[in-house]
Order: sequence, then structure tokens, then C-alpha cells
Amino acid sequence: MNDIIMHDVIILGSGPAGLTAGLYCARAGKKTLILGGDRLGGQTAGIAVLENYPGWAGSGLELSEFMKKQAESFGAEIIFVSAKSIDGDAESGFNILADDGNHYVGKTVIIATGASPRKLEIEGARELFGKGVSYCATCDGFFYSEKDVIVMGGGNSALNDALYLADLARSVKIVYRKGAFTRAEAVLRNRVSERENIECLFNTDLKKIAQTDNDRLVVTTTDDQEIICDGLFVAIGHEANTDYLSEDIRRDNMGRLIPSELPTGMFVAGDVESEIKMQIATAVGTGCSAAMDAIAYLNQL
Repeated sequence: MNDIIMHDVIILGSGPAGLTAGLYCARAGKKTLILGGDRLGGQTAGIAVLENYPGWAGSGLELSEFMKKQAESFGAEIIFVSAKSIDGDAESGFNILADDGNHYVGKTVIIATGASPRKLEIEGARELFGKGVSYCATCDGFFYSEKDVIVMGGGNSALNDALYLADLARSVKIVYRKGAFTRAEAVLRNRVSERENIECLFNTDLKKIAQTDNDRLVVTTTDDQEIICDGLFVAIGHEANTDYLSEDIRRDNMGRLIPSELPTGMFVAGDVESEIKMQIATAVGTGCSAAMDAIAYLNQL
């Protein structure tokens, strides 16, 4: 077990919200520790080409690395572990048990653990995860060079995945349960329509997935159509990463945290916060806001 050190601020998560909060807190002279999860950047790290964050033209991972260095330059410390539980309070200190077996204690906590892709709950999806079923196009897309893939979903994430895969795969089919991509940005819809190797199957949902003798997939739709492909990429939304929090901390109907309902000394930022748009720009804004609230609270102690 580690020697217990009282930090002014412990930030959970190393996405844009967490790294922004770390920058502001450290720059304000607060002893700041970021528990960064299992990888730097969270979902942002998986964006191959980041087009809609003002002032940045690189990848999501490059932005995350830049933000990390900036926070560290003011003294923020980052450790890549994940919280398993939190107990204590602002009076005694928030005691965080991490998955490295160590305890970390902070006068305040900023929760910026983001959201994870919602898992597909149909027959074969769990068994074939990593064997043709994927939730990360930029992570696994290179396995499907000149092969046939399906993308399931109809929002920005799904269309971005389809466009990324279209540069690698022979063919991409987008399966979407509604009749049009009403949730996706027009620029993405236009790009999808211009790609010759992308086909859109509207009013279509999936029922089960199986594997053929030669390791391809048989994807069966709810109207019993069978589609043979090599990979299925799922992009059907996200769920807030809050499983490590006790049930007495109130969530909204999407499992996200409500700032006004949090205990004293606990703050929230990014995709895990209720009623915000899931964008990097808003994550940065809420990271800034949570940090400033935490700094103001600490200055009153």
C-alpha cells in the first residue's frame, strides 16, 4: 500500500475534461493528482482526425498528449489507474481505492470518468467480441483492410467510423434502425453519401451474430436477412462510467451525475455530467468550470 498523501484535488479521468481540470488546479497552486484510467485521453484518443475542436488539426491522441504535458508543466501528477470505490467526505478527505491496490486521498474530487460505448446485447455479440465484433474503429480498423464490414448506429460516431473504415475496407454497410440519419451532422451525412463503397441500410436492426467456418460473420437482421461480413463495428451510444460510485450518489436517467446533487467537495466534468453535449469543446468547458469551483472551495477552507 502506498503512503497516504493528502492532495488538494484528485481528478478521475484523463480525457479533455480531466486534463483541463488538472491544468487549472495545478496552475492555481493546488496539489493535483490525476488518476487517468487505463489510457490517456479516453474516447478522444480514438479520434484519428479531429476536425471540430477549434485551434487543433491533429489527432485526438496528439491533443491528449499536448494537454497532458501542459497540465504537468504546472505540477499536476498523473497516474494511469482507475478508481474502484470512493468513501469518506470533504471533512475527513475522500478516500479513493484504485485498481492498483493503493489508496489516494483528496480534499476534493473532480469526477471526469466519461462514458464508454454501449454494448450490443444480442445473441453472439458478447461471445464474438474481439473475434469480429468491435467497439473501436480506429483501434481495430487496420485488421479489415480490403474486407467487408458493417457499422451499426446512426449518430456522428457511427458515420465517422464508417468514413474511417471506408478508407481501409473493401465495403462498408451502415445498419440503422431508423429511416434517416437525423442525429448526425449534415457534413458527415454528405460525406457518407459521396463514398461509393458505403451502403446505408435504413429501418434495419440486428438480431444475432454467428461465425462461419472460415471465421467470417453471419449477421442476421430482425427481418431475418443474413449479411456475410468480416467485421461488425458497434456505435450505438454511450453509458456513463460511474459504477465505482455508491448508489446514494444521484444519477440522471442516463446514469450521468447531477452537479447540484453531489456531496460537498465533489465536482463533475465532461461526458459523465448530466445535460451537456458530448463534445470535446464542452468537456473542456466543464473541466474548467469544475476546477474553478474546486479551487474556490479550497480557498475557503
